[in-house]
Amino acid sequence: MTTQIHTGAQGTVGAPAGGWRDRKRYLWLLGLFVPTMLFLMLPIVWGLNSLGWHTGSQLPFWIGPILLYVLLPTLDLWVGSDGQNPPDEAMQRLENDKYYRYATYAYLPFQYASAIFGAYLFTASDLGWLGFDGSLGWLGKIGVAMSVGTVGGVGINTAHELGHKRENLERWLAKITLAQVCYGHFYIEHNRGHHVRVATPEDPASSRFGETFWEFLPRTVFGSLRSAVELEAQRIRRLGRNPWNPATWLGNDVLNAWAMSVVFWAVLIAIFGPTLIPFVIIQAVYGFSLLESVNYLEHYGLVRQKTAGGRYERCTPQHSWNSDHMVTNLFLYHLQRHSDHHANPTRRYQTLRSMDGAPNLPAGYGSLIAVTYFPPVWRRLMDHRVLAHYDGDITRANIHPRVRTKVLARYRAVAA
Repeated sequence: MTTQIHTGAQGTVGAPAGGWRDRKRYLWLLGLFVPTMLFLMLPIVWGLNSLGWHTGSQLPFWIGPILLYVLLPTLDLWVGSDGQNPPDEAMQRLENDKYYRYATYAYLPFQYASAIFGAYLFTASDLGWLGFDGSLGWLGKIGVAMSVGTVGGVGINTAHELGHKRENLERWLAKITLAQVCYGHFYIEHNRGHHVRVATPEDPASSRFGETFWEFLPRTVFGSLRSAVELEAQRIRRLGRNPWNPATWLGNDVLNAWAMSVVFWAVLIAIFGPTLIPFVIIQAVYGFSLLESVNYLEHYGLVRQKTAGGRYERCTPQHSWNSDHMVTNLFLYHLQRHSDHHANPTRRYQTLRSMDGAPNLPAGYGSLIAVTYFPPVWRRLMDHRVLAHYDGDITRANIHPRVRTKVLARYRAVAA
C-alpha cells in the first residue's frame, strides 16, 4: 500500500523534510469558527433588529445548518481538492508538533461556552440588548438549538481525533467533548467496535448498499449503543469484576461518559429551568445525527471479503470512501482521508494522507451530508460508483437485506 504523490503549493512531497512545510498549518484554526459562530452572529442580529427586521434577525441563529448545507459545499466547490501529502521525512516532526493538538484542545472551551450561551438565548425572557422585544420566537430558538447541535456534531469529530490517542488526557477530553450531545458511548464503540468490524455486515456504523439513511440511523444509533455497553462489560469481566456491580460503575467508561452528560445538563436545567429541555433534546439529536450521516457515507456498500479460513480480510484503503476537498477537511481535521485513518488509527490528523486505491466520493462530506437525507438522490449519485468499484460485480458489495433479492436478480439478468 502506497501513498499518492502530490505536489503542493508550498513544496514537493518528495522534498527533504527541511524544505517542506504544511501549507494548512494556520488554516486549521478555521475550525474554531464552528464553536464561536453563535457569538460571531450577534452583531448581525443586532443590526437587523436595528433596521426593524425582527423576523429576519432570527435567521443568523441558523448559522450551523447554513454552514453545513450552504457555506461548506460552496467553499469546497470554489477551493477544490488539497493535493498535498506530507512526505515520509516530515511525518515524525509533524506528529510531535504540539501546535496541532493545541488547535484541537482549543475547540472544547468554545464548545461549552457556545452550549451555555445557547441555553441562555433559548430560555431568556428579555433579549432587549439584542434588539428583541422580549424572548426569541420559535424560529430563533430552533435555530439556536440546531446551531449548538452543529457545534456538538463537529465536536464529535474533535472527540474522534482525541479519543484515538494514547495519552489519558486526550481520552478524557474526548469524553468531555461527547458529553454535550449525550453520545459518550461513541468513545468505546468507535475505537473497539467500528475499527474492528468496519466494512462488514456486523458493523452498525457501516451502511449497506440500498440502505437509506433513515433505515441506517436507528440501526446505527441503537446498535452502537448496545455494542458499546457489551464491549465495556467484556473489558470489565476480563479484569475479574462484575460489570453490573455498582462498585465498578465509576470505572465503566460508558457510564462515566454518560454521567458527564447528566451532570452538565442537570446543572444547566437547574439554572435556566425546565423550559431548557426541548433545547437539550434538539441539539443532542441533531448533533449525533450529523455524526451518523458521516458514518453513512464513509463506508456505503463497501465490504471486506472473507478469506478461506472464514475471517474477514484486513481493512485496506478500498474499504472507505474518501474525499480530499480542502475546506471540509480543515473543519473536520482530515476526517475525509478516512482510509489512512483506518490503516493508522493513532496517526494524528495533520499527518493523514490521501491514499492510493481508495474509492473517492464525488464531493466533500460537507456537500454530501444533505444528500444522504434524500435516498433517491443519494442512490442515483452513489450506487453506480459502488458497482464500478467492484468492477460490475455487485455480489461483492455489502448489500442491505431488504433489497438483496431484487439487486441480485437484476444483476443476474444483466449478466445473462
